[in-house]
Amino acid sequence: MKRKNKVTMNDIARAAGVSQATVSLVLNQSRNIKLSDETRQRVIAVANELGYDRLSPLHAPRNQDEVALLLSSLQSYDPFIDAISQAREAAWRNEAMLTVYEYGDDVALALNIIRQLEKRNCVGIILASPVTTLVDMTDFQDCTRLPLVLLNQRDPDSPLLPSFVPDDYANAFQVTRHLIACGATRIAHITGESWMEASRQRLAGYQAALQQAGLALDESLVRQTNWQFSESFTATESLLQLHARPDAIFCASDWLAIGCYQALAVNGIRIPQDMLLAGYDDQKISEQLTPALTSVQLPYSELGRLAVEYLCNQEDAATHVTLAGRLKVRASSTR
Repeated sequence: MKRKNKVTMNDIARAAGVSQATVSLVLNQSRNIKLSDETRQRVIAVANELGYDRLSPLHAPRNQDEVALLLSSLQSYDPFIDAISQAREAAWRNEAMLTVYEYGDDVALALNIIRQLEKRNCVGIILASPVTTLVDMTDFQDCTRLPLVLLNQRDPDSPLLPSFVPDDYANAFQVTRHLIACGATRIAHITGESWMEASRQRLAGYQAALQQAGLALDESLVRQTNWQFSESFTATESLLQLHARPDAIFCASDWLAIGCYQALAVNGIRIPQDMLLAGYDDQKISEQLTPALTSVQLPYSELGRLAVEYLCNQEDAATHVTLAGRLKVRASSTR
């Protein structure tokens, strides 16, 4: 039976006057971080008062169902954290516990983790990447009897393996179409490494929107980078040196957009009066830039939840979910 109106760690944190991280440390009985006994007792008292019903199992979690998420890597500022957060909540609602393992793209380590998971009450395994990626799942599929799903990655050679990914093509299409609707006719695109599926799909979506609008595909307006600020800065300056400079720039990530902002400021180019600008992935910093950056909010929360629910519901269909994000229009693209 599923819980209704469950008490969350955030509820306890607000009532106890501490952070959610503190609540997590107390309820998970962590002794690696120094917390006062008064804080620990206050959190436990509030949890009991609110009816938090997972205190007892925390002392004996051996028989609790588990959903394992194996992650290749993750940066602290990455919006993919939203997928992990919602996956944890979805596991909780389905009477399971989400455990996260970062294996650093070391396949041998990942396989060893999976072998250990087979000895426990593991419902299934989510293999995840913070960047949309094409993968070869042969090693993983042959090594375990546990159900596997892919999050933010897919294997073209494994059509029966469920996958949950954002639609980078559609997202880039809607960003470019928005810039066109705002009057831009020469739209530049600053992207990442070409080997990345995310880069290729965003470039393809950008090109498709231009074609649909009857605008020329000018290769001189596309700049490839390695996702660094400095390269985005240099790419932007090179675009400004063109005889026919762009009137809008679509950056394939908000971090690339920061370098773009800096280069435009150095060259006296005003946003949005002289140049429209849009980013991608709607990082928290996008709202703090001046002017605030138009960007696409990726559906990581929904994808993380769906991947967990697929495993907890013991579905066996060859599901492939591709979700478009939501365009967040802000001052950087509106004159």
